[in-house]
Formats: sequence, structure tokens, C-alpha cells
Amino acid sequence: MPSEVHAAYRAAGFTGAFTLGRTPAVIVVDLSRGFTDPSCPLGTEMPETLARTRRVLDAARRRPVPIVFTTIAYDQAARACTAWISKVPSLAELAIGSAWVEIDPRLGRLPHEPVLAKGGASAFFGTALAAMLVARQVDTVLVAGATTSGCVRATVVDAVQHGFSTFVVTDCVADRSAQPHEANLFDMTAKYADPITGEEVVTYLTGLPDAGTG
Repeated sequence: MPSEVHAAYRAAGFTGAFTLGRTPAVIVVDLSRGFTDPSCPLGTEMPETLARTRRVLDAARRRPVPIVFTTIAYDQAARACTAWISKVPSLAELAIGSAWVEIDPRLGRLPHEPVLAKGGASAFFGTALAAMLVARQVDTVLVAGATTSGCVRATVVDAVQHGFSTFVVTDCVADRSAQPHEANLFDMTAKYADPITGEEVVTYLTGLPDAGTG
């Protein structure tokens, strides 16, 4: 972003920051095959994003850090009445039971790691995510996934509105185009979340106490 944009945000008071807590959770937003396989109309190539996210997840698995995946999935009735599909018809490809709603296997999801099916953009909308995080006494939310300008952004906004210190893992999120990706990262990290890289997350998770099997 141009320097004058940064200056305008600073002048408006967007200068605060969060602190990484002792009880984080990793939220992986919509890294399902429908978004990571370019043969789906919604999909795009993102192998580097997946590889970096896998390293973060493996670090979380070596600690007692909860990991929650989300996927967009609709049954027939929902496809017929969901307003979002009217705006983005290709979302109808994400049918319950189809391969497109499966989490990309390159992330190595383990059987005990929950997958929340959602019909909206935010991982919190119409799901039990907030209750799950509160039950685990989570104080820090680390968000990865796709797309930066869509479901990642919506999840970040809802995470901070639910009272969590919120971090977007900047090299573990992806979009279809560099312009909306960069613009939304800038705006998100000015207003709703702090930026953190995958390697920084790995260092942070490795330094947590009480190592376990995850």
C-alpha cells in the first residue's frame, strides 16, 4: 500500500496490537478440495499455501492446541434457498457428500480434528465454533485458509467480535488474485487482526508449555 494510505490509517488510530496468549487455536478456513483443486470452478492452485499451513498444523499437533477445519457444504434444500448462491452460483458445486467439500488431504487432518460445515462466509456463522473455543478456554485465534478476501476476512472479523485475540497467518492464506489478497490483508491487519507468518506461528507453538501428542 502507498505510504499515504499507511499514514491515513495511523492518523485514524489504527495503531494497537494483540498479544499471543497461552491457549491458542488454529482455524483452517475452507481449504477443501473445492477451493484447492483448480478443476472445480471455485478452485485455484495454492500448493505453497497448503505446504506452509501443514507445517503450522504439525506444530500445533505436537502441542495440546486445538485445530478446527471448516468447509462450505450444502444439501439440496439449502442450495435452493441460500441467497449467497444467487450471487455466486458456483457455490452450488459444494454439495454435501461430494469430493469438493472434503478437506485437502495434503493438510493431513487427523480423525479427532473437527470439520465444521457452514453455509455462510464466516467460520462462526451458524456453527458451534465460538462455543467450542470457549469450552477450551481459547484466548488466541490463528486463522489460515481461503479465500483472503472472503471467508478468511469474515472469520477474522467475527473472531475479534467474539473477544479473541486474532491473528491472520499471512503466508497461510490465499486468494484467486494478488490484488484482493493484498488489499484485504492490509485492511484486516489494520482493523481486526495482527499479522503473523507461518514460521512465527511454529516458533510460538513450539514455545508453549505442556507438550503433548495433540
